[in-house]
Amino acid sequence: MNVRLIIPFLLVFALVVVGCKKSSTPPPTAPPSATPPPPVADVQGGTTPAPATKHFKGSIGSSLDLQMKLVRTGDQLSGSYFYQRIGTRINLRGKIEPNGTFTLDEFDQAGKQTGTFKGLWAVDGQDGLAKLAGNWSKPANEKGGDKMTAFSLHEEPIALSGDVELVPKQVKESNKKLMYEIDAHYPQFAGGSNPNLEKFNQIVRGSVLKKVADFKKDMVPKEGDEPRPEGSMGSSLDVAYEIALAQDDLISVQLDVGSYYQGAAHPNSYTETINYDLKNGKQLKLSDLFKPGAKYLQALSTYSIADLKKQQATGEGKGLLDSEIESGAGPSAKNYERWKITRKGLGINFDAYQVGPYAAGPQGVMVPYANLKELINPEGPIAQFAK
Repeated sequence: MNVRLIIPFLLVFALVVVGCKKSSTPPPTAPPSATPPPPVADVQGGTTPAPATKHFKGSIGSSLDLQMKLVRTGDQLSGSYFYQRIGTRINLRGKIEPNGTFTLDEFDQAGKQTGTFKGLWAVDGQDGLAKLAGNWSKPANEKGGDKMTAFSLHEEPIALSGDVELVPKQVKESNKKLMYEIDAHYPQFAGGSNPNLEKFNQIVRGSVLKKVADFKKDMVPKEGDEPRPEGSMGSSLDVAYEIALAQDDLISVQLDVGSYYQGAAHPNSYTETINYDLKNGKQLKLSDLFKPGAKYLQALSTYSIADLKKQQATGEGKGLLDSEIESGAGPSAKNYERWKITRKGLGINFDAYQVGPYAAGPQGVMVPYANLKELINPEGPIAQFAK
């Protein structure tokens, strides 16, 4: 055999075999991605897998106007708090244990520690909102560091995304000559690009500033009025607010208004509610929540009358009268002008004169969505809560 022919043949055969082996080897595959762990329920201080921002409102000792914002990442806590009447933010940093006990150290703007919160983080089983309670104290090395002051905070139902925040605004005035004081608080959106946020701001701001202007107008002495005696109790206007619900597409706010006019036997108090559709940019009417033609007033009235009578029987609702309840909570649109949207039901506010001449201020009823489920508009703003 010719050796010159055999050698090239063997070389070609070897290349073919090697090429076949390479092509038969399967391509490498990427390692399977790790399956994320299931989220851990936020119960009694259990840790959460992702940062969660929560807003709280409450008191330290006799100071009832405290607001706190906390970001919770696992067992770490950070945020700030302030008093509505003062407005200066105080920074917070701390840790929470699996059993719900937590410690929050506070620092002033210069970074100096000024106090410590120690308490328990618990979650309400009915609405899923957190409650914080415990004691606040000054740093141990400062005078009075051994004294404890009780604090209590409840979570507000605020869930806003991005850089949108609800910030408190205040109108505070006093006039020694006319003997009056004004202390009005109201919420405003800050941040975000949704133009409907500013529309809401204008409605709330306009409502509160009108109350202030009307009150100041009433304080101007009329011709023939007797001069007010020195040292007598002056007049006052107070406006506080409660966030019933705040999320990207919907906000519900209650204004609590109290006033006293010098010489009057009793102060006056009433509530006003503002429910705003942030998605469509409009203030909501009660009828917007229900199907066209639905007899929602009758359903609200039936539940409200029964609940108010129950409050009367248990002593929870003082000064209520059956006859006043029947008429003041009857199925008319006028009786249901003050309502708010919450996660668990529709809150109805009745002014004192509606349900009892001696009622101790406005009376409230919470109507569960389950009682209204068949009447709620499936495409409306509260359909998400009625499922």
